[in-house]
Amino acid sequence: MAQIIFTQQLARFLPVPELSTQASNLRSALDGAFAGNARLRAYVLDDQGHLRENVVIFIDGKRSRDRVLLDDALQPDSKIYILQALSGG
Repeated sequence: MAQIIFTQQLARFLPVPELSTQASNLRSALDGAFAGNARLRAYVLDDQGHLRENVVIFIDGKRSRDRVLLDDALQPDSKIYILQALSGG
C-alpha cells in the first residue's frame, strides 16, 4: 500500500500519523487521511480544497503537479510526503 508521511514540521502544530492507503490518486489518498481529522485537512488544504501555498507534496521524490485537482496517480508502493514549503532568500 502507498504510504502518506507528514513531516515533523507539521507535528509541531498537530498530530500527524503515518498512514497507508490503497487510493489510486492523491486526492483520494488525502480524503482518506483527512476523514475524521478536520484540523489536519484545514492545515493542508484551503477552504476550496486546494493545496495551501505553504504546503508541498512529493510523490516518489517528485513534486505533485497540480495544487487544485490533486489528481497525481499513485502506485501501490508510492511514498507521499506532505511538508511545509520553505521560503526565504
